[in-house]
Amino acid sequence: QLQLVESGGNLVQAGGSLRLSCTASGSIFRINAMGWYRQAPGKQRELVATSTTGGTTDYANSVKGRFTISRDNAKNTVYLQMNSLKPEDTAVYYCNANIRRVGGYSGLNYWGKGTLVTVSS
Repeated sequence: QLQLVESGGNLVQAGGSLRLSCTASGSIFRINAMGWYRQAPGKQRELVATSTTGGTTDYANSVKGRFTISRDNAKNTVYLQMNSLKPEDTAVYYCNANIRRVGGYSGLNYWGKGTLVTVSS
C-alpha cells in the first residue's frame, strides 16, 4: 500500500516557524515531483510549493521568501520550512507526490491526509 504521511503541524504564534515533513512509503519505483498544498476553511485547496526530482522549485506568490521546500530523495521525504508565519497561513497542509509504483508504467498522483497548521495573531 503506497502512502504519504505528513507531520509537523501545530499551533504557532504569528512570526513563528514550523517545519512540515512528508514521507512516502510502499512499493515505490520512482518519485517524480513532490509538493505541498493547503486548504483553509471555506476555501479551495491551493498550491504552496513544489519540487522536481532535479531540485527545481516553485512557490505561490503568497509564501515566496518565507517558505522553503526541500527533499531528501534517499528518504523519500519532502519538507516545508515555514518562517514568518501569518494568520492567513492557517490551513490544513497536504503533501502531494507523483509516484511511479514498482511494476507501473507511469506516475500517479498521491495525497497525504493532511496536517493542521494554526497561526494565532
